[in-house]
Amino acid sequence: MTSIFSADGRNVACTLIEAGPCVVTQVKNVETDGYNAVQLAYGERKEKNTPKPLIGHFKKAGTTPKQKVVEFRDFRVEFEGQVDLGKTVEAGQVFVEGDFVDAIGTSKGKGFQGVVKRHGFGGVGGQTHGQHNRQRHPGSIGACSWPSRVFKGMRMAGRMGGDRVKVINLKVLKIYPEKNLLLVSGSVPGPKNSFVILEK
Repeated sequence: MTSIFSADGRNVACTLIEAGPCVVTQVKNVETDGYNAVQLAYGERKEKNTPKPLIGHFKKAGTTPKQKVVEFRDFRVEFEGQVDLGKTVEAGQVFVEGDFVDAIGTSKGKGFQGVVKRHGFGGVGGQTHGQHNRQRHPGSIGACSWPSRVFKGMRMAGRMGGDRVKVINLKVLKIYPEKNLLLVSGSVPGPKNSFVILEK
């Protein structure tokens, strides 16, 4: 993440994303697959660390093994000529400044967290009046002889983060086509150098 100054002098927080070059590794259509889709691959990968079926898949597209493979279903009509097998798709061909994109990624894992951090609980009462050892505890989780169980979905402590998250309507502020870089407003899910999927 970084920040830039807009034309009216506001300091805008933004994220720099490397959006390519991506290679078209498969084109699906209604006749053979039942739906229209294009599969894009990104990032280099050593051949010795790539499963043999995938090596054959990439060779069919005439490219080297890639790290990340993502399928985009029902792409729009204006991309028809850009999705031939083996073709390289670059950021400048798809995005223009002023576009709004959605970023999909895996959020940072936080480990096992309590109810205060995970669900925003307020803790139990104050710190006085006899309360001495349950400040950040969840409190009661149910009644007594009825219903004699804990209802499903009860908010409790547990593993937090590491979820698929979609952030919508990020504005493309600037494009650097020679480096396949996008500058988008706001933040995207996940740590630095993680993979994100951009949808237009």
